[in-house]
Amino acid sequence: MQLIDIGANLTHDSFDHDRDAVLQRAREAGVARMIVTGASREHSPRALALARAHPGVLFATVGVHPHHAGEYTAECDAEMRALHAHPEVVAVGETGLDYFRDFAPRPAQRKAFERQLEIAVDFGVDGRGKPLFLHQRDAHADFMAVMRQFEGRLGPAVVHCFTGSREELFDYLDQDWHIGITGWLCDERRGQHLRELVKHIPASRLMIETDAPYLLPRTVRPQPSHRRNEPMYLAHIVEELARDRGEPVEATAAATTATATAFFGI
Repeated sequence: MQLIDIGANLTHDSFDHDRDAVLQRAREAGVARMIVTGASREHSPRALALARAHPGVLFATVGVHPHHAGEYTAECDAEMRALHAHPEVVAVGETGLDYFRDFAPRPAQRKAFERQLEIAVDFGVDGRGKPLFLHQRDAHADFMAVMRQFEGRLGPAVVHCFTGSREELFDYLDQDWHIGITGWLCDERRGQHLRELVKHIPASRLMIETDAPYLLPRTVRPQPSHRRNEPMYLAHIVEELARDRGEPVEATAAATTATATAFFGI
């Protein structure tokens, strides 16, 4: 299997002591390419630096997560735009809304989200906006309202780490957006509903991710003592996903890889 992890927070400081070994373990597990998530003013430049250090293997997103929306100043916007000029940056984000944590005021979240959607429009090619790497938690109505403001101007979008309801899923699919599935699927406490919902995602809209170092799949055996997730566990996620979809793991792997390749243009 040749897999693509569309969301790995490889700039996280928990990887500072063994990042090269993490990448090697990922390769040995069949994870051929990874998208490094840029989610703040501090970490987006680091994501680009990692991608440039590993050409053809690592790529980057650049954005400001809603948790960090308070840092989205005019200077920050200029910095984001400068980063998006680099070819290794394949998507705008992580951006969106998070009303579950509310680490930033909601008006600030919406403003930062809108500013980054403007970047996606401005950096599009041939009338097609740059791909979007989106976050939404407990903010569905406002999230959809902001996205509708840009209707007809945006390019492909993926709602990453989908954990939502059936209604939310079909709202996204009705917009032809993509869905990113993580190890949340393997959480019997919170993710059981996803076991049924993933059957309804068309193969051409489905992608997989670890969100490492977060969301270590609870069904991995043995569980590592450090509890840190890493891209090598993507192979476990695709096995669980294939079982829930009722298809061979090779088919799920091939489809998600083809979809991610087309989506990010890598």
